[in-house]
Amino acid sequence: MHMANAFDDGNLDRLDFETRSLVDRRQAVLAPSYRLFYDEPFVPVRGSGVYLYDAEGRDYLDVYNNVPAIGHSHPRVQQTVSKQLGVLNTHTRYLTEPVVAYSERLLALFPQHLSKVVYTCTGSEAVDLALRVARYETGATGVICTTHAYHGVTAAAAEISPSFGPNNKLGDNVVLVDAPDSYRDDPDTAAERFAERVRAAIAQLRDRGIELAAMIVDSIMSSDGVQSGPKGTLAAAAAAVHEAGGLWIADEVQPGFGRLGVDWWGFTRHSIEPDLVVLGKPMGNGLPIAAVVGSSRAMDRFGRDIRYFNTFGGNPVSIAAATAVLDVIEEDQLLDNARTVGTRLLNGLTELAERHASIGDVRGCGLFVAAEFVSDCERKTPDSMTAGRVVNELRQRQILISASGRHANVLKIRPPLPFGADHADRFLGELDAVLSGLTY
Repeated sequence: MHMANAFDDGNLDRLDFETRSLVDRRQAVLAPSYRLFYDEPFVPVRGSGVYLYDAEGRDYLDVYNNVPAIGHSHPRVQQTVSKQLGVLNTHTRYLTEPVVAYSERLLALFPQHLSKVVYTCTGSEAVDLALRVARYETGATGVICTTHAYHGVTAAAAEISPSFGPNNKLGDNVVLVDAPDSYRDDPDTAAERFAERVRAAIAQLRDRGIELAAMIVDSIMSSDGVQSGPKGTLAAAAAAVHEAGGLWIADEVQPGFGRLGVDWWGFTRHSIEPDLVVLGKPMGNGLPIAAVVGSSRAMDRFGRDIRYFNTFGGNPVSIAAATAVLDVIEEDQLLDNARTVGTRLLNGLTELAERHASIGDVRGCGLFVAAEFVSDCERKTPDSMTAGRVVNELRQRQILISASGRHANVLKIRPPLPFGADHADRFLGELDAVLSGLTY
């Protein structure tokens, strides 16, 4: 499986004895489909806030993990979950108040037309369900996604996740379109050119005798290299999908819950009215809860005709965790923090790009920021080698990060939402030191 920044077994002999022994034990019992990060795998033993710690107590600044949205091991989540575990944990076939109260609160954060929610345990399950709903509502089967998208690990989600690499077979009713590229595209024509590619994909499906059920897009296009703008870039494509009778599925697993700093959800930046929205990882700060939010039009017939039940989806303990996440985001004003610290990161990276020619582009929104490495600024030639070296050098400097994009040349900066100005400055300083020390 393709994965940026994966550990290479050829480096085993370079590891210290304890790390090598743990890798050997892991490989003996875990299937080879698993991957580790970094040339030297990181061995955390605890986490707190925006830090992970190793056995020696060294702190590693987490600039990558969006799952602990409000921070690692958040005490509010611990207390709320622990209390609920001691009271009740059952399924949604019983009538319980917390899941209703949370649903009312969650839906109030969406545009009015998105008025129904179904809970799952994982984002992959939510994507799978969204595809089922779209196909049932439209009577069609075709799906469009971007060329290097990642949407999950179930059979249906993997069929629309080309980022798994060439050995991952895509569905016969799936067509890929190149994502907008804000570094290389003309911003004045990017939206319409993307819509043209979507219309061509719809025609390609019809040539195969397949009608369009849905297009699914991660609203920040993270796996496509963090394509954050310009605002409105996706609107014309969404209109083309609706004109063809398909539904628009907004994948908010990564950009959602305030990460972009301007609203709760990434799709609002593009003036889109999605039919279905997929939520996942950050929703419970790492506890298993995800969801599909949708319009009544998109969800009612499926819900009336087909029974859907997920034993653990929306259980009281996971709902308690999700409630704590909303509490902290609102009380600690983390949307504002994402906006202000994200601006600091963008400005700092832009300043670094002026001094280090290896950074060809800086882009992003809120606490979802990218720096793209190139070997030739004029030709904008992707440079995955430098990106990989930077990721591993930063790991040695106790900064945890990774890369994304079709060429694995885009530094993906996506820290927990409490990430502050001092954390941003530490990251920028270490990145500057790494870039200053690179030899070619």
